[in-house]
Amino acid sequence: MKIGLKQFWNLFIDYLKPQKGRVAKFAIALLTSIGLQLLNPQILRNFIDTAVAGGSVQNLFSAAFLFIGVALVMQLMSIVATYYGENVAWTATNALRADLVEHCLKLDLSFHKVSTPGELVERVDGDIHNLSEFFSKFSVYILGSLLLILGVIVVMFAEDWRAGMTISFFALTALSTLIRLRSIAVPFWGSYRQINAEFFGFLGEQLTGIEDIRANGAKNYVMHRFYKILQRWLPTYHKARFADTILWGTTNGIFTLGNIIALAVALYLWNQKAITIGTAYIFFYYTTLLSEPIEQIRTQLEELQQAEASIYRIQDLFQMQSQLSAGGKELLPNGALSVTFTNVSFSYNERIKRQDTKPELILQDISFHLPPGHVLGLLGRTGSGKTTLARLLLRLYDSQSGTICLGNVPINQAPLTDLPKHVGLVTQNVQLFQTTVRNNLTFFNQNISDDRIYETLEMLGLSAWLHSLPKDLDTELGPDSSGLSAGQAQLLAFTRVFLKDPGLVILDEASSRLDPTTEKLIEKAIDQLLIGRTAIIIAHRLATVQRANQILILDKGRVSEYGLREELIPNSHSRFAQLLKTGLTDLLV
Repeated sequence: MKIGLKQFWNLFIDYLKPQKGRVAKFAIALLTSIGLQLLNPQILRNFIDTAVAGGSVQNLFSAAFLFIGVALVMQLMSIVATYYGENVAWTATNALRADLVEHCLKLDLSFHKVSTPGELVERVDGDIHNLSEFFSKFSVYILGSLLLILGVIVVMFAEDWRAGMTISFFALTALSTLIRLRSIAVPFWGSYRQINAEFFGFLGEQLTGIEDIRANGAKNYVMHRFYKILQRWLPTYHKARFADTILWGTTNGIFTLGNIIALAVALYLWNQKAITIGTAYIFFYYTTLLSEPIEQIRTQLEELQQAEASIYRIQDLFQMQSQLSAGGKELLPNGALSVTFTNVSFSYNERIKRQDTKPELILQDISFHLPPGHVLGLLGRTGSGKTTLARLLLRLYDSQSGTICLGNVPINQAPLTDLPKHVGLVTQNVQLFQTTVRNNLTFFNQNISDDRIYETLEMLGLSAWLHSLPKDLDTELGPDSSGLSAGQAQLLAFTRVFLKDPGLVILDEASSRLDPTTEKLIEKAIDQLLIGRTAIIIAHRLATVQRANQILILDKGRVSEYGLREELIPNSHSRFAQLLKTGLTDLLV
């Protein structure tokens, strides 16, 4: 993929539109600074010619003070331009960062399954931060340098057409050479950014699992992988920097050529008596001044190479599309929901998959009907597809075949944003967020009153814990909140479902982390939770599904047994009845 300056600007044009006022102030300050840079050499020429001609000291002092005043104003305008340029850049890239985060949140789990959190952090933060630094400098230096070069050429033509032609040839040669060479390092910087993302993904994964790594003595393996990444990282960086030195060497050669041209033209015109010594000086001065923006352009083109690598990755991320459709406009009914699976088959459709292998079906031809207000006990060995079935009900994935209905509405015909309001899920892994207790319980739903929260916590036996916190509901929690046991965290997850009041509740091994005392406490709460609601209870232990009306046993993604609980128990050929009789719960593990 090739990205030019036009595509670069197109990426940011939407983010610059809301900042028209700042952009206008930036342009005024920048143009004023450039105009003063072109004016100051004229003052110097007047000073030199006056001194050579033996002019008055007063005129010399006037020219000197005017030169100093213009230089000070020029520096002030340069500061103002830099200030507005930086603000425009950071505002634009912050908006881009927000859009990229929102885009990632909309992508389905098949994307997040193959993308580590560390890699996404590097893409969302690292790549865009790289663009922000470049964009703030690019807008000031590249645009300003191009305008300055154009101004120098115009002034030189005004002085003498031969000098104007010469300086134009020099500027065009220098710019065209640099532009041709600017893409040399882009592939290397792209590889560098990719390894950078892989490193942060690896680091995040290892830090998350530090307890298991230390407990199982896997430190040496982790360090081995760490050094393997570093061994790839450094050579790639060296290749990118070496490619940059080509630009550096080329620029130095161009500057030397420019000085030679300026001195030669000035000497020729002075010998021809066509110019004064002051004019000869400004020829050399303008050539030197021209070298400065070319050097700035060279420096920014090096940054552009790195920025292009980031743009590739950002555009690649934006081009990732969710494999889930937005759904239709048919709303799910309120209250308890019926659940119907009709010939549903599913495989985890990875975004990167081998073409010579067929996708492995996790669920195969699953069919059942759960009336509203009833409870389904979902049993099966680990890996049989129980959790996958729950994910399909929330449309975290879409099935490859068959239909799934909630309340007689196909879930792919309901708005995707409507499902979380009607389906509540409690898993054995509870995610706490770095925010208040209130926000952790309500998921930032401001419509849930504090009284309702207090009532629910009282019912679940968490009132004593809440009152022990320093700021009650305003106490900050986080992923590693101290003083919160696994059982209490699980109870908080139940509180979330109570507060959401869904029509379908899915309990995925929800009581597996609870001690017997806490489990007895929550059993009463579950009884109240299931009143007027449909439920699917996923469990390994048979005791957990005692309240189920129906039993569904999965085996390798297929329905091994399905029926009413009261009909399966007296059936001597029923697998469920045999499990109850023998009490061998390990058959389901």
